Amino acid sequence: MKYLFLFSVAILFYSCSGENSEPVVWESIEQSLQTQLITVEDGGTIELPEGNFMFTKSLAMDGKSNILIKGRGMDKTQLSFKNQTEGAQGLLISHGANIVLEDFSIEDAKGDNLKVSEVKGITFRRVRSVWADGPKTENGAYALYPVLCKNVLIDECIAMGSSDAGIYVGQSDSVIIRNSKAYWNVAGIESENSRWVEIYGNEAYENAGGILIFDLPGLTQYGHTTKVYNNNVHDNNHENFAAKGNIVASIPPGTGFMILATHNLELTGNQIIDNKTIGTGIISYELTVALNEGEQEQEGAIGGVQTVNNSYKADSLYNPYPYQIYIHDNVFSNSHWFPSMSNEIGKLFIMKSFMNPPDIVFDGIADPNRINRELCVKEGDDINLINLDAAHDFQNLLIDRYQFNCDGVKVNAR
Repeated sequence: MKYLFLFSVAILFYSCSGENSEPVVWESIEQSLQTQLITVEDGGTIELPEGNFMFTKSLAMDGKSNILIKGRGMDKTQLSFKNQTEGAQGLLISHGANIVLEDFSIEDAKGDNLKVSEVKGITFRRVRSVWADGPKTENGAYALYPVLCKNVLIDECIAMGSSDAGIYVGQSDSVIIRNSKAYWNVAGIESENSRWVEIYGNEAYENAGGILIFDLPGLTQYGHTTKVYNNNVHDNNHENFAAKGNIVASIPPGTGFMILATHNLELTGNQIIDNKTIGTGIISYELTVALNEGEQEQEGAIGGVQTVNNSYKADSLYNPYPYQIYIHDNVFSNSHWFPSMSNEIGKLFIMKSFMNPPDIVFDGIADPNRINRELCVKEGDDINLINLDAAHDFQNLLIDRYQFNCDGVKVNAR
């Protein structure tokens, strides 16, 4: 009877696990798909079949207009670059207009998974872009990466595993990022040097930093006019696994929002929950440079990552200080008593705000050309707001929830 029982258990285990143990069957459509990307006529559609497809080289489409590239669904059409030996990007689309990408997954490119450059009118809809083995410094920088584009829509997408930013929009105009999820990235969602941007209805969680709005020196344009609302930004407490010297390497793990050197920004209606170090940080580029002093970029970085520019003052048109920032009517909550100790900022908060990590932090570095920064914070009476006075080695750090109370700054995002 004992052997019959063991045999029965073995059969039961095999039958229960067998449904999920079928090996993934990989196919190759590399040559045929690249041919379609080259030969498709303007106004055409490229249909990606259902299945799992492995690629060894980058795919590229250049100079096309009014093109739809459509799969059968995020869970049904999978493009993997796990065995990539040539090129950096998985899929690169450039110099086109009115391109729609929807209903497929793209994984494990050597550099950036899906890059779109200099396209007027680009839509990502229900695209899943990930590094399947999870967070690693060796992963590519960006999962979804439109740069130098106009009229960008990212809707119902998923980004995971990026060593820089999962959903990233750089130097672009008229941008909407909505209804998407970003997790296990260094930065979940990032808008960098972009203008007329709306970010709403997204969930960013388990990143080092949830949502970033950055303006950096030495690029083709400067950013402004961003509205960030009705997002759920919670539990962004993952370790920061960015390569040393990269701009996002300075993000303290446990950061909900980070606002860097931009202006005309409104942050409202967001759930900012259980980000253990900082709910929302407002900082200048000066502090970023100071935090990265002595760091060198790791060799072998692939993709368009931005490193810390110690010569930023040579860009005479760049303003390294944030201004016209309006933060109001958000929900701040943090059940953690202690910030992350893996970053100097977290160690500072242990000393200066013991057992009460800040909801909002301003670095306090003065702008020599602007008396009134127009920083406005209208939140509840129970928030913890800290002015770091970083320019004077934090000597006059001020904890006062009302220090930036005002009537607000009107932001027109579009």
